[in-house]
Amino acid sequence: MTLKVVYYLNQFFAQKGGEEMAHIPMEVTEGTIGVGTQVNTMLGEKAEVTHTIVCGDSYFNENESLCCHSLQEILAQIKPDLVVAGPAFNAGRYGMACGTVAKVAHEMGITTITGMYPENPGYELFRQYAYMVETGNSAASMRKAIPAMVKLIDRYIDTDGEPGYPEEAGYMPRGIRLNFFAEKRGAERAVDLLIAKLAGSEFTTEYPMPAFDRVEPQPPVEMMSTAKIALVTSGGVVPKGNPDHIESSSASKYGEYSIAGLETLTAETHETAHGGYDPVACNQDPNRVLPVDVLRDMEREGVIGGLHDMFYTTVGNGTAVAKAKEYGAEIAMKLQKAGVTAAIFTST
Repeated sequence: MTLKVVYYLNQFFAQKGGEEMAHIPMEVTEGTIGVGTQVNTMLGEKAEVTHTIVCGDSYFNENESLCCHSLQEILAQIKPDLVVAGPAFNAGRYGMACGTVAKVAHEMGITTITGMYPENPGYELFRQYAYMVETGNSAASMRKAIPAMVKLIDRYIDTDGEPGYPEEAGYMPRGIRLNFFAEKRGAERAVDLLIAKLAGSEFTTEYPMPAFDRVEPQPPVEMMSTAKIALVTSGGVVPKGNPDHIESSSASKYGEYSIAGLETLTAETHETAHGGYDPVACNQDPNRVLPVDVLRDMEREGVIGGLHDMFYTTVGNGTAVAKAKEYGAEIAMKLQKAGVTAAIFTST
């Protein structure tokens, strides 16, 4: 039996264009497009990609409810045995879209296989809905990602939809806990693990803990009255109209904007581009997220030496950790070159 497969791609991998085409709405075509053609060829007679769904990354993330409804209609009409998406690598918006596709398919009883970089927010948020192969940070790892996905699809087919544990099948952990009968009770296993750890022997924990970077804090500012202070925010405050089109989720960029001569932010001059929280309060008074008014008061009162003429902003909602670190490093260098003493970070 040949499995019927539906493939999901964004505008770039469907060869529609780059960021300038990120707002194209969802469409479905018969047959294969882009990387789907390669996957289809590698699957041979085991499976056939009969249809391809294409949607722009920005359109999907800004119209999620509409896209989910469209997906339900498309999948209900085609009735695929399997959905394949991506690989999304570390593209945040693409990862979120692939994850959402997987969630919709899961709720309809259809399995999804995709590939992502472990730090893509789509993995953490949607891993329980799909089998996700680990990929590199960028499309430069495509040559490894596609064969890994095809290998997992083959295993899925060969095992009648039961590929086994992550370490056996080659997909990233899904965070799903299953009951099973072990040969030893928990207390004995815990002691065995402790003994192995104390002895310096190899061991595998049964409950891996998340790993977080530790950043050593800088020393306190000694003289605030002479300090040059900058404002940096993940709350998405931007000039009215969002001139750089910073995405409401999974931001692919940050903005650098002047506040020279501004005593305050107003609803007429600034707004928030952030999705995932109610923007009304911020749009009514953007100082609630980016407190220019208070910093200007402190500047006049001599509490601080001065407010930096530029502020830096992005959207924290679903933004990949790797991207956030990249933005932070670039912003820090700019602040250092500008002679900024300290930065105040604000969020939503």
